[in-house]
Amino acid sequence: FEVRPLRRPGEVLESVPGMVISQHSGEGKANQYYLRGFNLDHGTDFSTTVAGVPVNTPTGAHAHGYADISFLIPELVSGVQYKKGPYFADEGDFSAAGAANINYVNQVDRPAVSMSAGNDGWRRVFTAASPRVGDGFLLAALELNHSDGPWVRPDDYEKVNGVLRYSRGDNRNGFSLTGMGHWANWDSTDQVSQRAISSGAVPRFGHIDPTNSGRTNRQSLAAEYQRSAGPSSLRAKAFVLHNDLNLFSNFTYFLNDPVHGDQFEQAEQRIAAGGRVTYRRLGHFHDRHTESAFGVQLRRDWLSPVGLYHTEARQRLSTTREDRVGQTMASSYGQTEIEWTRTLRTTFGLRADAYQFNVTSNNPLNSGDGVDGMISPKFGAVLGP
Repeated sequence: FEVRPLRRPGEVLESVPGMVISQHSGEGKANQYYLRGFNLDHGTDFSTTVAGVPVNTPTGAHAHGYADISFLIPELVSGVQYKKGPYFADEGDFSAAGAANINYVNQVDRPAVSMSAGNDGWRRVFTAASPRVGDGFLLAALELNHSDGPWVRPDDYEKVNGVLRYSRGDNRNGFSLTGMGHWANWDSTDQVSQRAISSGAVPRFGHIDPTNSGRTNRQSLAAEYQRSAGPSSLRAKAFVLHNDLNLFSNFTYFLNDPVHGDQFEQAEQRIAAGGRVTYRRLGHFHDRHTESAFGVQLRRDWLSPVGLYHTEARQRLSTTREDRVGQTMASSYGQTEIEWTRTLRTTFGLRADAYQFNVTSNNPLNSGDGVDGMISPKFGAVLGP
């Protein structure tokens, strides 16, 4: 990362070999992800965690598994640990194509201030420092960003990111408490038909509905604790998250409503909390090196509400659907990796997932509650130099 030019947060995930990231419907919207032959939409099948906080949102306004990493500050990234495929017992929902855990540094080498400006209304300010406080370090960082893009109607994308982290100890025995905040709003040119461009009705970077836009905010607090003794280690993580999302789109313009137009709003207000505890131990199996892990994971989401609305110029005309949702995801797992030779190792694992969910909808036919679960055996083999 120190030698890579990173112009946008998505390029951090593009360090995962084979990962391709694009964008549509405005700079502030979650990226489009592609990996291992999957079009992952906005993150549906790729599980992402940043500084101990899961990014994917279940049962969301726009897409199940929506993973917006616009709050990520590239200068703070210390590394990306990634997995590909559904072969790992410690990864659950959203990880069919893979998973990535993005870590932040505990301290920067020296206080830093960076300012940049460029074409298409690009402006960015970044500053960070990590003074020693007591027995630890207090990392503080702030990012301000504005971009218009090449559009006839400028994106007017405005983003504010902040990070505040206090940490003590080292990688084997330590503690950290991390607060992150993200606020963004933008205008969106959105899709236009090829025939509109070919006929000259709109230019290539033009628009039809000038009121499409989006706004989002996200705040989180995460605690992480790790204790190691000899061949064993125990790591515990906990988080609480709040986010709001409002997306205004218009794909068909005046097809369904010739008077007011077809614009719609997707909206959600979410609070989520959860955590995970993992125990790892190095050992031997018939003189072969092994690494075993056992863990439990828990997450609860409250959406009050998540809805779809018919709008005109971002003003609500009617409610298509509005739900209040509670969803709990609980899981446990165990896995063992055995190094049979210097060129061959295998992983055996077992994972159990349980779900509980309840929905209160404006339409009683859409209301209800239930439980479900599944048990997933896991196996992987690695052959290499």
